[in-house]
Amino acid sequence: MFTYLPILALVVLFLAAALKVLNEYERGVIFRLGRVIEAKGPGLIILIPVIDRMVKVSMRVLTLDVPNQDVITKDNVSVSVNAVVYFRVVDPVRSILEVEDYMYATSQLAQTTLRSVCGGVELDELLSHRDKVNDQIQSILDEHTDPWGIKVSTVEVKYIDLPQEMQRAMAKQAEAERERRAKVIGAEGEYQAADRLTEAAKIISAYPQALQLRYLQTMREMSAESAASTIIPIPLDFVTLLQSMSGNTAAGNAITKKDTDNT
Repeated sequence: MFTYLPILALVVLFLAAALKVLNEYERGVIFRLGRVIEAKGPGLIILIPVIDRMVKVSMRVLTLDVPNQDVITKDNVSVSVNAVVYFRVVDPVRSILEVEDYMYATSQLAQTTLRSVCGGVELDELLSHRDKVNDQIQSILDEHTDPWGIKVSTVEVKYIDLPQEMQRAMAKQAEAERERRAKVIGAEGEYQAADRLTEAAKIISAYPQALQLRYLQTMREMSAESAASTIIPIPLDFVTLLQSMSGNTAAGNAITKKDTDNT
């Protein structure tokens, strides 16, 4: 019985070295005597000890945080920009053969692409059209990483850090824009009010009794208020009547004086 113990131990060691289990999201690139055979997995993988070597590759979506990059935009504004990149390996063989470390290579490429794209647009476009910038960065990264067997799915610019001077200038610009809109809205309201008053004047000129009714309504509204003193407005017709009467009186006096002088 003790004679079979070494053989049993060798069998156990052989199986431990030959049998590998890969998860559902993993693939194994098999090298046999230094040459790539194929990518295997998931499940149970049988390797030849000493001859075969396996490199595991994760097929899940990977998240790459691009650190802050100092960028000078097209309109010569210095900003600090960072982003996040989502990508996954679609060809495990090429991701091992074509590049030494696809994670590091993608990170460096993302940093240079972020600086290049953000440096080619103006600050207003970078702030207001961020989706366009994201799509442009994603397209460039996907094109350059395709030979590595990597698919870049999404790129998002997370944060844009502006200098304090630029923030104050943008705040002043926004405040001036709000004041301009307020003045335009006020002028539009005055124009509409003048238009309505013109229409009301046309109606009142056609029906003079409407002015008297409006005068009585105004008196009623003023009498309803609890005020110490009440100001009663004089109708414009009454003022016109007084002016006409004073004009007639002055003309009559002038005629009488002229007659007296002639006598």
